[in-house]
Amino acid sequence: MIEGSYRLPELFETTRYILRRVKVSDAQLIFDGYAKDPKVTRFLGWKPHSSNVDTTAFLNIATAEWDRGTGFPVIAFHRERPNELIGMFHPHLMGHQVTYGYVLRATAWGQGAASEIMTWLVDHALSHPEIFRVEAFCDVENRASARVMEKAGMTFEGVLRRYFLHPNISDTPRDCMMYAKVR
Repeated sequence: MIEGSYRLPELFETTRYILRRVKVSDAQLIFDGYAKDPKVTRFLGWKPHSSNVDTTAFLNIATAEWDRGTGFPVIAFHRERPNELIGMFHPHLMGHQVTYGYVLRATAWGQGAASEIMTWLVDHALSHPEIFRVEAFCDVENRASARVMEKAGMTFEGVLRRYFLHPNISDTPRDCMMYAKVR
């Protein structure tokens, strides 16, 4: 990795949330918080985890991304309830752009958490001299996620036909809405 390349801090805060680098030891917390919930995983690219063994396997991959400097998965907690996991945000670095994925536990939906955190992440990335584009996509039926991206300052770029497989909805790739912000 080139010195000075884009990275997320291992610990940071927004107005209402504390975020930190995910660890493999967070597996049970994540499994219990959202990874086993079919309602939460509906629009994700993976099926609900059947045990924390599934979650641990994912976290082994995610933490290796951080070490390589290709992805920076962080978990979020509310400042007033610092032991209650609300979700994960997973920026992926690809050259001059950062692509985001995120998930919130169902009890955190509709409270502005994703919008606040995504706004921080977008602003942080675009303040780095090597980053010129940030992007995220969602299933065409996932209007709540689309609204998060809009609130984070991203612009709708179009529908990508048959773009991503959401296995909890379909056995074939689905259309997705792409959002981005550039500088």
